[in-house]
Amino acid sequence: MEGKGGKRKSERPYKGIRMRKWGKWVAEIREPNKRSRIWLGSYATPVAAARAYDTAVYYLRGPSARLNFPELLVAEFGSGGGGGAGLNDLSAASIRKKAIEVGARVDAVEASVTAHEDDASPSELKPRWFQEKPDLNEKPEPEDPDGDYW
Repeated sequence: MEGKGGKRKSERPYKGIRMRKWGKWVAEIREPNKRSRIWLGSYATPVAAARAYDTAVYYLRGPSARLNFPELLVAEFGSGGGGGAGLNDLSAASIRKKAIEVGARVDAVEASVTAHEDDASPSELKPRWFQEKPDLNEKPEPEDPDGDYW
């Protein structure tokens, strides 16, 4: 059993999320006093799934909720208020919608940061010719100016 617990810990770096076999990260949360769960979406990064979970757990349990990123939600929701701060409707559907919005936003930010890190990496030189917009009406210049290609 100890081996299984160690494997589980490495696959779940944050509370409320898990990784699918094909690499996507998913988040879900159990509704208070019920056996049902609220599906919080599928994400490319574990951070996005964890932020979706944090959003839902905050709306369900208020400021006393155990969060993955407490410092980020304090900044997002402010220091006041109780459970459901900022949401008038505490239905499963409205909590799911808000959690998915947050998760998708984090996923987009994570993807853009990763893309910019890849571009800035000096160890991997990527061709940049595809980023240039050539004038298609101009005759191309040969790579070797001494060679007579035309």
